[in-house]
Amino acid sequence: MTYRQLNVKANQLAHYLRSLGLKPEQLVGICVERSLEMMVGILGILKAGGAYLPLDSSYPSERLAFILEDARIGILLTQQHLIEKLPQSGVTIACLDTDWSEIFQHSGENLHTNVTAENLAYVIYTSGSTGTPKGVEITHQGLTNHTIAVAKAYQLQISDRILQFGSISFDVSAEEIFPSWLSGATVVIRPEAILDFTNLGQFLAPEKVTVVNLPTTYWHEWVSYLVDSKTELPLTLRLAIVGTEAVQLEQLVIWEKLVGNRVRWINAYGPTEATIGVTLYELTTSDRQLSCVPIGRPIANTQIYILDSHLQPVPIGVNGEIYIGGDSLARGYLNRPDLTAEKFILNPFERSNSQSLKPSRLYKTGDLARYLPDGNIQFIGRIDSQVKIRGFRIELGEIETILKQPPGVRDAVVLAQEESEKPNHKRLVGYIPKKQHPQRLNCEIS
Repeated sequence: MTYRQLNVKANQLAHYLRSLGLKPEQLVGICVERSLEMMVGILGILKAGGAYLPLDSSYPSERLAFILEDARIGILLTQQHLIEKLPQSGVTIACLDTDWSEIFQHSGENLHTNVTAENLAYVIYTSGSTGTPKGVEITHQGLTNHTIAVAKAYQLQISDRILQFGSISFDVSAEEIFPSWLSGATVVIRPEAILDFTNLGQFLAPEKVTVVNLPTTYWHEWVSYLVDSKTELPLTLRLAIVGTEAVQLEQLVIWEKLVGNRVRWINAYGPTEATIGVTLYELTTSDRQLSCVPIGRPIANTQIYILDSHLQPVPIGVNGEIYIGGDSLARGYLNRPDLTAEKFILNPFERSNSQSLKPSRLYKTGDLARYLPDGNIQFIGRIDSQVKIRGFRIELGEIETILKQPPGVRDAVVLAQEESEKPNHKRLVGYIPKKQHPQRLNCEIS
């Protein structure tokens, strides 16, 4: 699909959504697999002035139903083969693969919109410690700031072919799409079946992919596969970005020996609440004596503070909690003013300025880190029970809440434990008190 074709189809969809009464700040659900329909759907929603809420069709129906109700979704874009997986919530459903004849009747001309930088661009739901997911509200300002910053940092250009790897429900999918569009590059959509490393290699080479953005755990396994199978990277690949979890130094050493300086390698860090990523660290030839893998330095228009429990900056080399400020901050949590006030605080380091339109804020991440002498940041861990497994951000408390729902279960504990057969790989293990009827309890939990 060319950019001209994408623009026309997105305009037609936008006019169609406008005909349904879509207005700024209104969320439109989009539940599609990686496809051209996904690209058209996202751009069409934004062109219409709305904000998109991505939904993964593999989610349990209860979770999908909760999100649709909590976000008050009135319009849902999907694909015909996914309708049976979606809860019957009374929303207006449009199938982007089979209903196009109706959408096609609308104009393909660009629309005028009154959307501003402060309006919503998208909302992504993440795991919640109380047992229910929470929606993170990302504005056009945050998305624009991130898009421009990483497009420059990754040196994207028209000749690039960028792999669209992540699920639409992961915010990294936005990093794979919007900077590519900004740069006029080609977005190469990964087929659903391409997760196996052999298939991935066979896909990247003929597609002449130049940039990949992979979950850290997947990248770890890919490095091991490259060594064991003696497989070489495609000659076209020039940049690999990893993120979502801490990078294992030993895997980076192996990568550096395999690849050298032929492929740029960047480690990215950032919570959903700060629009995908806020720090970048690029491996250079002078970094051969690393004792850890830093998460780097802030991107443009972003401030990183490492503070103690009294909100005072800690010295270089001392652990503290990461607080993020700047243009990439989310507006807050959808319909959760209490949680927004708890996690997004006024910036105590901003001097009072009566001319300022609004006070700046900091996001309290819950991540422990420390500044290194060279100005890079080293990620240490979490101060709470949140974990990341295979790229998924998980609040252990959410799972414990679910486990305690069956009658008779007084308590439950969930831990992230390393798999004995796969060192450095974690899995979730739940514990509940033994009962008189374990078979019935197992059935209820499953």
